[in-house]
Amino acid sequence: MQRQHFEEKNSRIQQRFLDLKKASPEKFRPRLNLSWSNWGFGREDLRESAKRLEKAGVPFIELHGNHYGPDLGYKVDETLAILGDHGLRVSGVCGMFSADNDLASNRAVCRQAAVDYLRREIPFTKEVGGHYLLVVPGAVGRPKAYDDVEFERSAETLAPCASWFVEYGVKAAIEPIRAAETSLVHTVADAKQYIHQVDHPGVAHINGDVYHMQSEESHIGEAIVDAGDMLANLHFADSNRSALGEGSMDVCTIIRALYLIGHNREGRFVSFEPLGPGGDPYPAMYGKPNKGKLDRLVSTSIQYFTECEEIVRSE
Repeated sequence: MQRQHFEEKNSRIQQRFLDLKKASPEKFRPRLNLSWSNWGFGREDLRESAKRLEKAGVPFIELHGNHYGPDLGYKVDETLAILGDHGLRVSGVCGMFSADNDLASNRAVCRQAAVDYLRREIPFTKEVGGHYLLVVPGAVGRPKAYDDVEFERSAETLAPCASWFVEYGVKAAIEPIRAAETSLVHTVADAKQYIHQVDHPGVAHINGDVYHMQSEESHIGEAIVDAGDMLANLHFADSNRSALGEGSMDVCTIIRALYLIGHNREGRFVSFEPLGPGGDPYPAMYGKPNKGKLDRLVSTSIQYFTECEEIVRSE
Protein backbone atom coordinates (compact mmCIF):
# COMPACT_ATOMS: atom_id res chain seq x y z
CA MET A 1 0.00 0.00 0.00
CA GLN A 2 1.24 3.46 -0.86
CA ARG A 3 1.65 6.04 1.86
CA GLN A 4 -1.27 8.30 2.68
CA HIS A 5 -1.13 11.77 1.14
CA PHE A 6 -0.25 13.50 4.41
CA GLU A 7 2.59 11.05 4.94
CA GLU A 8 3.99 11.89 1.51
CA LYS A 9 3.82 15.59 2.34
CA ASN A 10 5.50 14.96 5.68
CA SER A 11 8.27 13.08 3.91
CA ARG A 12 8.85 15.87 1.40
CA ILE A 13 9.16 18.44 4.18
CA GLN A 14 11.53 16.19 6.11
CA GLN A 15 13.73 15.67 3.05
CA ARG A 16 13.86 19.40 2.34
CA PHE A 17 14.74 19.98 6.00
CA LEU A 18 17.58 17.44 5.87
CA ASP A 19 18.90 18.80 2.57
CA LEU A 20 18.96 22.38 3.89
CA LYS A 21 20.55 21.30 7.16
CA LYS A 22 23.33 19.54 5.27
CA ALA A 23 23.89 22.43 2.87
CA SER A 24 23.64 25.27 5.44
CA PRO A 25 24.17 23.93 8.98
CA GLU A 26 24.73 27.45 10.31
CA LYS A 27 21.05 28.22 9.72
CA PHE A 28 20.11 25.63 12.34
CA ARG A 29 22.20 26.88 15.24
CA PRO A 30 19.53 29.18 16.76
CA ARG A 31 16.53 27.50 18.33
CA LEU A 32 12.94 28.60 17.93
CA ASN A 33 11.88 31.46 20.22
CA LEU A 34 9.17 30.21 22.58
CA SER A 35 6.46 32.45 23.98
CA TRP A 36 3.13 32.01 25.79
CA SER A 37 -0.11 33.89 25.15
CA ASN A 38 -1.34 34.87 28.59
CA TRP A 39 -4.96 35.81 27.93
CA GLY A 40 -5.91 32.15 28.30
CA PHE A 41 -4.90 32.46 31.97
CA GLY A 42 -8.12 34.39 32.56
CA ARG A 43 -8.28 36.91 35.40
CA GLU A 44 -4.95 35.87 36.85
CA ASP A 45 -2.66 38.69 37.97
CA LEU A 46 0.23 39.28 35.55
CA ARG A 47 2.72 38.68 38.37
CA GLU A 48 1.47 35.13 38.87
CA SER A 49 1.56 34.45 35.13
CA ALA A 50 5.10 35.81 34.84
CA LYS A 51 6.24 33.69 37.76
CA ARG A 52 4.82 30.55 36.11
CA LEU A 53 6.48 31.24 32.76
CA GLU A 54 9.82 31.98 34.39
CA LYS A 55 9.69 28.68 36.29
CA ALA A 56 8.95 26.79 33.07
CA GLY A 57 11.83 28.48 31.26
CA VAL A 58 9.68 30.43 28.79
CA PRO A 59 11.65 33.54 27.73
CA PHE A 60 8.85 35.48 26.01
CA ILE A 61 5.23 36.37 26.71
CA GLU A 62 2.48 37.32 24.26
CA LEU A 63 0.41 39.85 26.17
CA HIS A 64 -3.35 40.03 26.22
CA GLY A 65 -4.34 43.06 24.17
CA ASN A 66 -6.67 44.37 26.86
CA HIS A 67 -6.84 48.10 26.08
CA TYR A 68 -10.55 48.04 25.36
CA GLY A 69 -10.90 51.68 26.42
CA PRO A 70 -8.58 54.61 27.20
CA ASP A 71 -8.68 53.80 30.93
CA LEU A 72 -8.38 50.02 30.60
CA GLY A 73 -5.56 47.53 30.17
CA TYR A 74 -1.93 47.03 31.16
CA LYS A 75 0.15 50.08 32.04
CA VAL A 76 3.53 50.23 30.31
CA ASP A 77 5.84 50.93 33.28
CA GLU A 78 4.12 48.49 35.61
CA THR A 79 4.07 45.78 32.95
CA LEU A 80 7.75 46.15 32.13
CA ALA A 81 8.66 46.10 35.83
CA ILE A 82 6.74 42.88 36.44
CA LEU A 83 8.15 41.14 33.38
CA GLY A 84 11.66 42.37 34.16
CA ASP A 85 11.46 40.87 37.64
CA HIS A 86 10.95 37.46 36.01
CA GLY A 87 13.32 37.76 33.06
CA LEU A 88 10.54 37.93 30.48
CA ARG A 89 10.44 39.87 27.24
CA VAL A 90 7.39 40.58 25.08
CA SER A 91 7.05 38.69 21.81
CA GLY A 92 3.93 40.56 20.76
CA VAL A 93 0.38 41.41 21.70
CA CYS A 94 -2.68 39.25 21.01
CA GLY A 95 -5.20 41.64 19.55
CA MET A 96 -8.76 40.82 20.62
CA PHE A 97 -11.56 41.48 18.13
CA SER A 98 -15.11 40.72 19.19
CA ALA A 99 -18.45 41.91 17.82
CA ASP A 100 -17.90 45.11 19.81
CA ASN A 101 -14.77 46.08 17.83
CA ASP A 102 -15.25 44.22 14.57
CA LEU A 103 -13.31 45.48 11.54
CA ALA A 104 -15.89 43.86 9.24
CA SER A 105 -19.02 45.02 11.08
CA ASN A 106 -21.93 46.54 9.20
CA ARG A 107 -22.30 48.96 12.13
CA ALA A 108 -20.04 51.99 11.88
CA VAL A 109 -19.78 52.33 15.66
CA CYS A 110 -18.21 48.86 15.91
CA ARG A 111 -15.72 49.56 13.11
CA GLN A 112 -14.80 52.83 14.80
CA ALA A 113 -14.26 50.92 18.04
CA ALA A 114 -11.83 48.64 16.17
CA VAL A 115 -9.91 51.65 14.85
CA ASP A 116 -9.78 53.23 18.31
CA TYR A 117 -8.62 49.92 19.77
CA LEU A 118 -5.73 49.75 17.29
CA ARG A 119 -4.88 53.38 18.04
CA ARG A 120 -4.28 52.34 21.66
CA GLU A 121 -2.81 48.87 21.15
CA ILE A 122 -0.16 49.61 18.51
CA PRO A 123 1.77 52.18 20.60
CA PHE A 124 1.49 49.93 23.66
CA THR A 125 3.00 47.04 21.69
CA LYS A 126 5.96 49.22 20.73
CA GLU A 127 6.44 50.60 24.25
CA VAL A 128 6.66 47.15 25.84
CA GLY A 129 9.07 45.89 23.16
CA GLY A 130 6.62 43.71 21.22
CA HIS A 131 7.37 42.75 17.64
CA TYR A 132 3.85 42.15 16.34
CA LEU A 133 0.17 42.81 17.01
CA LEU A 134 -2.29 40.12 16.04
CA VAL A 135 -5.18 41.42 13.89
CA VAL A 136 -8.33 39.43 13.16
CA PRO A 137 -10.29 40.68 10.11
CA GLY A 138 -13.67 39.65 11.59
CA ALA A 139 -15.03 39.13 15.08
CA VAL A 140 -14.13 35.90 16.85
CA GLY A 141 -17.30 34.09 17.92
CA ARG A 142 -19.25 35.36 14.89
CA PRO A 143 -19.16 32.62 12.25
CA LYS A 144 -22.13 33.99 10.28
CA ALA A 145 -21.33 36.67 7.71
CA TYR A 146 -23.08 40.03 7.88
CA ASP A 147 -23.26 40.23 4.08
CA ASP A 148 -21.22 39.54 0.96
CA VAL A 149 -18.97 42.63 1.20
CA GLU A 150 -17.55 42.25 4.70
CA PHE A 151 -14.13 41.21 3.34
CA GLU A 152 -13.80 44.50 1.46
CA ARG A 153 -15.29 46.49 4.35
CA SER A 154 -12.82 44.99 6.83
CA ALA A 155 -9.83 45.80 4.62
CA GLU A 156 -11.12 49.34 4.05
CA THR A 157 -11.40 49.84 7.82
CA LEU A 158 -7.89 48.54 8.50
CA ALA A 159 -6.15 50.37 5.64
CA PRO A 160 -6.12 53.86 7.28
CA CYS A 161 -4.56 52.29 10.39
CA ALA A 162 -1.74 50.63 8.46
CA SER A 163 0.59 53.64 8.64
CA TRP A 164 0.53 53.39 12.46
CA PHE A 165 2.21 49.99 12.23
CA VAL A 166 4.98 51.53 10.13
CA GLU A 167 5.29 54.54 12.46
CA TYR A 168 5.76 52.36 15.55
CA GLY A 169 7.73 49.54 13.91
CA VAL A 170 5.18 46.87 14.80
CA LYS A 171 4.18 44.02 12.47
CA ALA A 172 0.47 43.69 11.75
CA ALA A 173 0.01 39.91 11.90
CA ILE A 174 -3.25 38.85 10.21
CA GLU A 175 -4.61 35.67 11.80
CA PRO A 176 -6.64 33.14 9.80
CA ILE A 177 -9.21 31.51 12.08
CA ARG A 178 -11.41 28.47 11.42
CA ALA A 179 -14.87 28.96 9.95
CA ALA A 180 -16.51 27.73 13.18
CA GLU A 181 -15.31 30.92 14.90
CA THR A 182 -15.11 33.64 12.23
CA SER A 183 -16.87 34.46 8.97
CA LEU A 184 -13.83 35.45 6.88
CA VAL A 185 -10.10 34.75 6.39
CA HIS A 186 -9.71 31.10 7.31
CA THR A 187 -6.47 30.07 5.58
CA VAL A 188 -2.98 31.35 4.82
CA ALA A 189 -4.14 31.94 1.23
CA ASP A 190 -7.08 34.00 2.54
CA ALA A 191 -4.71 36.03 4.72
CA LYS A 192 -2.49 36.77 1.73
CA GLN A 193 -5.52 37.89 -0.26
CA TYR A 194 -6.62 40.12 2.61
CA ILE A 195 -3.15 41.65 2.90
CA HIS A 196 -3.22 42.31 -0.84
CA GLN A 197 -6.63 43.94 -0.43
CA VAL A 198 -5.35 46.29 2.30
CA ASP A 199 -2.42 47.11 0.00
CA HIS A 200 -0.10 48.84 2.47
CA PRO A 201 3.44 47.91 3.62
CA GLY A 202 2.29 48.28 7.24
CA VAL A 203 0.10 45.19 6.87
CA ALA A 204 2.32 42.44 5.53
CA HIS A 205 2.52 39.56 8.03
CA ILE A 206 0.56 36.53 9.20
CA ASN A 207 -0.10 34.96 12.59
CA GLY A 208 -0.68 31.24 12.11
CA ASP A 209 -2.48 28.98 14.56
CA VAL A 210 -2.06 25.23 14.28
CA TYR A 211 -5.47 24.54 15.83
CA HIS A 212 -7.24 26.54 13.13
CA MET A 213 -4.89 25.23 10.45
CA GLN A 214 -5.78 21.60 11.15
CA SER A 215 -9.39 22.48 10.28
CA GLU A 216 -8.82 24.76 7.30
CA GLU A 217 -5.53 23.77 5.63
CA SER A 218 -4.89 20.56 3.72
CA HIS A 219 -1.53 20.22 5.48
CA ILE A 220 -0.18 22.36 8.31
CA GLY A 221 3.47 21.99 7.34
CA GLU A 222 2.83 23.00 3.75
CA ALA A 223 0.76 25.99 4.88
CA ILE A 224 3.67 27.15 7.07
CA VAL A 225 6.06 26.85 4.15
CA ASP A 226 3.59 28.75 1.99
CA ALA A 227 3.39 31.55 4.57
CA GLY A 228 7.19 31.74 4.53
CA ASP A 229 8.75 35.01 5.63
CA MET A 230 5.30 36.52 6.17
CA LEU A 231 4.83 34.33 9.26
CA ALA A 232 5.56 36.50 12.30
CA ASN A 233 4.22 34.14 14.95
CA LEU A 234 2.66 30.69 15.25
CA HIS A 235 0.13 29.88 17.95
CA PHE A 236 0.60 26.37 19.25
CA ALA A 237 -1.57 23.79 21.00
CA ASP A 238 -2.26 20.12 20.49
CA SER A 239 -4.99 18.85 18.16
CA ASN A 240 -7.61 19.14 20.91
CA ARG A 241 -6.41 22.66 21.79
CA SER A 242 -4.96 21.35 25.02
CA ALA A 243 -1.45 20.77 26.34
CA LEU A 244 1.08 19.33 23.92
CA GLY A 245 1.25 15.55 24.18
CA GLU A 246 -2.46 15.22 24.94
CA GLY A 247 -3.57 15.09 21.31
CA SER A 248 -2.36 13.94 17.89
CA MET A 249 -0.67 17.05 16.47
CA ASP A 250 2.38 16.23 14.31
CA VAL A 251 4.72 18.52 16.21
CA CYS A 252 7.95 17.36 14.55
CA THR A 253 6.75 18.07 11.00
CA ILE A 254 5.63 21.53 12.08
CA ILE A 255 9.02 22.21 13.66
CA ARG A 256 10.79 21.10 10.47
CA ALA A 257 8.61 23.44 8.42
CA LEU A 258 9.42 26.34 10.76
CA TYR A 259 13.16 25.74 10.41
CA LEU A 260 12.74 25.53 6.63
CA ILE A 261 11.37 29.08 6.50
CA GLY A 262 14.03 30.42 8.88
CA HIS A 263 11.58 31.02 11.71
CA ASN A 264 14.34 30.32 14.26
CA ARG A 265 15.58 33.91 14.24
CA GLU A 266 15.15 37.11 16.18
CA GLY A 267 11.69 38.64 16.00
CA ARG A 268 9.88 35.40 15.05
CA PHE A 269 8.06 33.31 17.63
CA VAL A 270 6.14 30.19 18.55
CA SER A 271 3.52 31.24 21.11
CA PHE A 272 1.58 28.60 23.02
CA GLU A 273 -2.16 29.19 23.20
CA PRO A 274 -3.94 26.03 24.45
CA LEU A 275 -7.46 27.31 25.09
CA GLY A 276 -9.50 24.11 25.02
CA PRO A 277 -12.17 23.23 22.41
CA GLY A 278 -15.23 25.33 21.68
CA GLY A 279 -16.74 27.73 19.17
CA ASP A 280 -15.89 30.97 20.98
CA PRO A 281 -12.72 30.96 23.11
CA TYR A 282 -13.01 34.57 24.28
CA PRO A 283 -14.86 33.73 27.53
CA ALA A 284 -11.56 32.17 28.68
CA MET A 285 -10.17 35.65 29.30
CA TYR A 286 -12.71 36.18 32.08
CA GLY A 287 -12.31 32.77 33.70
CA LYS A 288 -11.22 32.13 37.26
CA PRO A 289 -7.71 30.65 37.02
CA ASN A 290 -6.87 27.23 38.40
CA LYS A 291 -3.21 27.70 39.37
CA GLY A 292 -2.30 24.02 39.60
CA LYS A 293 -3.92 23.19 36.28
CA LEU A 294 -2.24 26.13 34.53
CA ASP A 295 1.15 25.22 36.03
CA ARG A 296 0.85 21.72 34.58
CA LEU A 297 -0.42 23.03 31.25
CA VAL A 298 2.64 25.22 30.79
CA SER A 299 5.30 22.86 32.10
CA THR A 300 4.12 19.80 30.15
CA SER A 301 3.64 21.75 26.90
CA ILE A 302 7.07 23.36 27.01
CA GLN A 303 8.78 20.10 27.93
CA TYR A 304 7.03 18.20 25.13
CA PHE A 305 7.83 20.83 22.50
CA THR A 306 11.46 21.06 23.60
CA GLU A 307 11.84 17.29 23.36
CA CYS A 308 10.32 17.29 19.87
CA GLU A 309 12.59 20.11 18.76
CA GLU A 310 15.61 18.20 20.05
CA ILE A 311 14.53 15.13 18.07
CA VAL A 312 14.27 17.20 14.90
CA ARG A 313 17.56 19.03 15.44
CA SER A 314 19.41 15.74 15.97
CA GLU A 315 18.22 14.19 12.69
